[in-house]
Order: sequence, then structure tokens, then C-alpha cells
Amino acid sequence: MFNPQGEELIKRTAAFADAVIDFCDTLPERMAINKIKSQLLDAATSVASNYRGACRARSRAEFIAKIGVVREEADESFGWLEMLVRKGACHKETAAPLIQEAYELTAIMNSSYTTASRRRKGR
Repeated sequence: MFNPQGEELIKRTAAFADAVIDFCDTLPERMAINKIKSQLLDAATSVASNYRGACRARSRAEFIAKIGVVREEADESFGWLEMLVRKGACHKETAAPLIQEAYELTAIMNSSYTTASRRRKGR
């Protein structure tokens, strides 16, 4: 189907989305927290779905565009998770593994985006 690295990242992004869904189920029901949860759920699940789409890109340009979206959604997830900690919706220790994973996924996707962009330009 995909190369081994792509397969691993498909599993990893799906696991991230699953973990965020489970995490959000533990958060308190407050109006502002519910809004942040909704944004986080959208971003984290988009990481997984858009990465799958990037793997099926029909051209390098399409891959670059899609991986750029994945990078943005991973970074957005990172930001929402940090905000939940700042707002006291959860303990930092509880969110730390998800924050770390969002950070790592952002870095991976940024590297992939940069590499693909360089290759497209022939450098």
C-alpha cells in the first residue's frame, strides 16, 4: 500500500487522533472548554485524515499542499492542548504526552514539507 514510513505515520496519526478523542472525554463540561475541545477534536482528527490524503496525493504539488495542512493541524492541536492546560481544564502531566506528540508530528510534517518543496524546486 504505502512505504513503511508512510504506514507507520498513518498508524501514528490515527493513534494521536484516538488519544485526543479519549482525552477530550475526560475534560470538564464548561462552555469555553467545550469550544476548545471541539476545535482540538477537529484539528487532531484532521491530522490523521489529511495525512492519509497526503499519502494518496497524485502529484508532488498535491502532496506538498496536503502535508502543509497536516503540519498546520498538528500545530493547532499543540496550541489547543496548551490552552486547555493554561485554562485549568486538565493537569499538565495529563496533557504532556499529547502535547509532546503534537509537537513531534508538527516537526515531522514540517520536515516532510520542506524536503518535498526542495525536491519540487530541484534542489
